[in-house]
Amino acid sequence: MQEYGLFETEMHLRFPDSTLYIRNLSDPGDTPGFRPRSGTNDPWAFPGAEDFQNEYATPSGSEGHLEKPDQWLTRLQADIVVGFFGFNESFQGPEGLENYKAELEAWILHSKAQKYNGKSAPQLALVSPIAFEDITAFKDVPDGKKENENLKLYTDAMRELATKHELVFVDAFTPSQDWYEESADPLTIDGSQMNEKGYEKLAVLLADKLFGKEDRKAEANRDLIHQAVMEKNWMWTNDYKIPNGVHVFGRRYDPFGPDNYPFELEKIRQMTAIRDTAIWEATSGKVKDLAAADAKTRSLPEVETNYNPEANGSLEYKYGEDALKTIKVPEGYKIDLFASESEFADLANPVQLSFDNKGRLWVATMPSYPHYRPGDQRPQDKLIILEDTDGDGKADKQTTFADNLHIPVGFEIAPEGVYVSQGNNLILLVDENGDDKADRKEVLLSGFDDHDTHHAISAFTTDESGAIYMAEGVFLHTNVETSYGPVRATNGGFYRYEPKRHKLERVNQVSIPNPWGIAFDSWGQNFYAETSGPNVNWMLPGSTLPRYGNGNFKGPNLIEKAHLVRPTSGLEFIHSRHFPDDVQGDLIINNTIGFLGTKQHQVFEDTVGFTTKWRQDLIVSTDRNFRPVDMEIAPDGSLYVVDWHNILIGHMQHNARDPLRDHVHGRIYRVTYPSRPLVTPAKIDGATIPELLENLKLPEYRTRYRTRRELRGRDKAEVFAAVQSWTQTLDKNDPTYEHNLLEGLWVTWGINQVDQDLLKQLLNAKDYRARAAATRVLRYTGHQVKDQPELLMASAKDPHGRVRMEAIAAASWLPRETGLPILAEAEKQPKDKTWIPGTLETAVAHLNGLSVREKKEEDVKSSLTGSDRELFVLGKEIYAREGFCSTCHQPDGGGLSASQFPPLRGTPWVTGSPERLIKLVLKGLLGPINVAGREYPGQVPMTPFEGMLNDSEVAAVLTYVRNSFGNQASPISPDLVKQIREEVKGKEGFYSPDELLKAHPMEK
Repeated sequence: MQEYGLFETEMHLRFPDSTLYIRNLSDPGDTPGFRPRSGTNDPWAFPGAEDFQNEYATPSGSEGHLEKPDQWLTRLQADIVVGFFGFNESFQGPEGLENYKAELEAWILHSKAQKYNGKSAPQLALVSPIAFEDITAFKDVPDGKKENENLKLYTDAMRELATKHELVFVDAFTPSQDWYEESADPLTIDGSQMNEKGYEKLAVLLADKLFGKEDRKAEANRDLIHQAVMEKNWMWTNDYKIPNGVHVFGRRYDPFGPDNYPFELEKIRQMTAIRDTAIWEATSGKVKDLAAADAKTRSLPEVETNYNPEANGSLEYKYGEDALKTIKVPEGYKIDLFASESEFADLANPVQLSFDNKGRLWVATMPSYPHYRPGDQRPQDKLIILEDTDGDGKADKQTTFADNLHIPVGFEIAPEGVYVSQGNNLILLVDENGDDKADRKEVLLSGFDDHDTHHAISAFTTDESGAIYMAEGVFLHTNVETSYGPVRATNGGFYRYEPKRHKLERVNQVSIPNPWGIAFDSWGQNFYAETSGPNVNWMLPGSTLPRYGNGNFKGPNLIEKAHLVRPTSGLEFIHSRHFPDDVQGDLIINNTIGFLGTKQHQVFEDTVGFTTKWRQDLIVSTDRNFRPVDMEIAPDGSLYVVDWHNILIGHMQHNARDPLRDHVHGRIYRVTYPSRPLVTPAKIDGATIPELLENLKLPEYRTRYRTRRELRGRDKAEVFAAVQSWTQTLDKNDPTYEHNLLEGLWVTWGINQVDQDLLKQLLNAKDYRARAAATRVLRYTGHQVKDQPELLMASAKDPHGRVRMEAIAAASWLPRETGLPILAEAEKQPKDKTWIPGTLETAVAHLNGLSVREKKEEDVKSSLTGSDRELFVLGKEIYAREGFCSTCHQPDGGGLSASQFPPLRGTPWVTGSPERLIKLVLKGLLGPINVAGREYPGQVPMTPFEGMLNDSEVAAVLTYVRNSFGNQASPISPDLVKQIREEVKGKEGFYSPDELLKAHPMEK
């Protein structure tokens, strides 16, 4: 509703003299009692709400001081509260109805007992869900028959409770069915989510039923009112759902949040109130001077930087050849600057790139990062297209596709438009007239979390069907309403969105801090960069059915320890004839702190899964502002790399508004191998279907990727017929025969008409990689392949473990009575020691509606007893928290030498003076330091934990590290921490190692 503003506009049209304050406090996925937010310590909307939940009562790690619903309503002094419930809950079917009624009644009773306006109980109203619209004639979504049976049950239950408690009730279910019958055009985008025409009808119904039919007294000013409403809603959203809330009211509020965010919230609330007055003035035709009014709102304090050039490095930005001189590549390779902010001012803070089917480079830029600051110009982040029109290897033309975006951390090009991450929303931008400029925006899904903006849905890429994979980081609590039911997720993982079916799933939920890279190999196996971890993992083990608040089994890290770097961003496989033969299939991964560049790893088959071995550092820079964040093989076989280029990169170490956060720089580099010719770009845009199918034989993965994308936009029937003819003419003696067949299968999957004969042929292929890939296709096409369970049962008996793992993952998503027999069959088969057991254990548990049993706490090999032992156990948990200790120093305390993070084992910095260690943890550390005989530059500050941990928690984690990893030292008491905290409370900024050693000399 908020995206269109039509109900609010209708209200102001009817009641222009009423100075209405209207606020939308709804969030997708909310129920009467379950309102999960990343910034609250629990998800319950009122006391006792937890009694109505089971799986969702699993602690999910949310944390912060965000206001609860009652606090918001009290601050807003609400007189009338309208509850829109029942849609999400209806997917629980008849068996969940009584629980829903009990939960809703508990909310009614709680709300009637409040006095939000300070004088009287609020007037309450209930609005039922709309009916499901059958649009299956042109979209592959549910037809709504079963859904409407459940929706009617839940609507009737709401009516019953409204009557019992004498509340206004709006039945939106029944009228919406009539609208669907009467309308020549669809009123929803996917059967359940209304489009603008649908909301126009709902707006009138709500106004009529809630407040009575009235004339539109201000009809002449409709457009002006609507514009004012949308402006107010934009400001309100940036308060109620403020991006980057982790720094505003979440677990990273300390130590920097108090410097600016309380004042920013005060200012944006003043600006929102001004926009209420603008609406009221618009009802009489007046246009308010918002800039003049905003100028009178509170000023924001200046934030001082804590960056120390002497310790961190020069503030100088290098350009052109000077920048290039700082970047090294191996012998035989060459790196050039394709584009920079010097030639293209809009290339500011580039974050993701992708080539379109015409061979042009698209780049998402976001100079508004980390997010909009109240009082600044509205965000103008962009999607731009860069071209090299004269073939000299440098961009010389820019086209701006979209310029009114806000933090587009992910995008993917498709025949129907461009999918873009926009905070809480996944949107589709459509170019209606072919002029390379977005003309229309459609909000496809809402409810994604941007509690930490660089963790929001990002790193977009597609599988072979065109389904978009999106990464999401830790802290976030996402709840998305879909036509298949709500998708709820916590704390790191991945989504798969299938555009042709409007279907979203939490395809992988694992214990992971931040994933900013997804890549598929030639056989459709996907991998991801753990980023803060700093692991690279195979995605299949964690792609079993997830359970709320629980991480799936994810398997071991694939990167050898000596070359683990963090934080990583961007993954790509090398498949390009332009590069040497021996590097084909290598995995490359970027890093942006400590080691600045791109590491290259060989990838090997390891029975069921994979292993890697470092081959070389493909790119290494000595420029401390070099921040490679994404890369892709171009149509000519060269490699393009995005350089975010920023002095500051840390988020715990510096204020989000630190004045040194750069908003203007950005570069695109191009890596070539001059002794080998560039690849002649395959014809994709404008090619015939037979030409496109021949492209699928080419060795360049990205050429095939773009070719499949082109085919998804062609006539479905023509493509299907052409694939059938093409596969019949393939040479069976060609070593790539089965892979070529697989490409044909993927094309039919991509047009959402899977060739079932070809599928069954490949399920019995000679190459296990083809059988595994076919099993994954089978997993997602059960709505078309009626014998899916029988075929999966056969895959569960396959002689190769990877095929069986695909069957295990697929079976976990089936109905329990269908999936469990397949899992039982897989249990009978041979198992490796690394991959299958954890995947199978998770699948069985989750399909049975249970959590995987917690593994027993490993024996604590320590002489600690009593309260010291209790501190040790608590400290172990704190040490493992994302962003605390293990992120940089690793679970084994060994550090990350490649990223310049020192070890904690075997050093008197840990086992020596307790006072020195406590000071270091409370205030943080910055500057060169010698640990275990090695010099570390200390350019990246250690986070000060003074505001994040209390005395007992500091004592606990220090007791743990002093008695782990082979260390043995005295425990640290909370009383000593309290004493030291008092002594150093007046100190500002980080400690330097020299400063600490002067006060507490190193033990000999």
